[in-house]
Amino acid sequence: MPRYQRGVFIYNGTAQSESLNQSLTVTLPVLAQAIKELTVVQTHSLEELRKVCYDYGSNVDVFVILGGDGTLHECINQLASLQSRPVIALLPGGTCNDFSRVLGTPQNLQVAATQLLQGEEVKVDIGKAGNRYFTNFWGIGLVTEASFNIDAEQKNRIGVLSYFISAIKTMNQTEPFSFTLRIDGKTVSEQAVMVLVMNGRFIGTREVPLPESQLQDGQLDVLIVKNSNLTTFKELLTMNRPGADPSKFQELSHMQGQQISVEVEEEKEVDMDGEIMGSTPARIEVLPNHFTFLCADPTVFHNVQG
Repeated sequence: MPRYQRGVFIYNGTAQSESLNQSLTVTLPVLAQAIKELTVVQTHSLEELRKVCYDYGSNVDVFVILGGDGTLHECINQLASLQSRPVIALLPGGTCNDFSRVLGTPQNLQVAATQLLQGEEVKVDIGKAGNRYFTNFWGIGLVTEASFNIDAEQKNRIGVLSYFISAIKTMNQTEPFSFTLRIDGKTVSEQAVMVLVMNGRFIGTREVPLPESQLQDGQLDVLIVKNSNLTTFKELLTMNRPGADPSKFQELSHMQGQQISVEVEEEKEVDMDGEIMGSTPARIEVLPNHFTFLCADPTVFHNVQG
């Protein structure tokens, strides 16, 4: 018996045909068994993607997305304001698939489809900055400049390696900037090369080792990176190890909060989930348990909720 009565499955129709055919071959049979009435929609533009979210968001039980973090970001921003939101099944179909990694989703597409549709429904926090929503992170500084430095042709050719090449190149170019953060009434004024407000834990397929970071804790994690040097990387590698004391770190600061404001002396463009969206100043808040995702491995959560 199908698990869901009505569902929509969206995928990017502009992908390379051979890769796309393979992706559909391994996913559609699994989806068809789990969803009684399945609508399959091929999108070719951002406008089409938004229209599908608008047309189907309130009218289906499950919304299946084959795509990466950018596709998920756009879908979330169309679905977040709905009174009745569908369960989301995210299939890894992008370059990094960072949020699917946060959810513990296998990166093999066929395995992911099977395990997701048999997985648990889990409530997940998301972040809101102004009138935009994010699942994984909001950031300024090095993370935004690295996004600008990614070579599109290189990204298509070598995939995730292009992010690391861009990050290395950007580290040598980034200058510290002055900022003021207000986190639940506490004020922090410093200089940094990057400020991240994180809901998830992965950027560019690499886990940011934030201690006690959860998708269901009603908190956002704020990570301040003061310089891009060897000490920074050593502290990153040790910050969630037993016995580590982040209060003694020289180059990193980590805090948590629900209401965050960010002001910068010189306006900074913002990276949200890998997409350049807006600029500072910004007001950011967490929306607890706002979405329900299918999770293949609920052990990645503490206190899993159905």
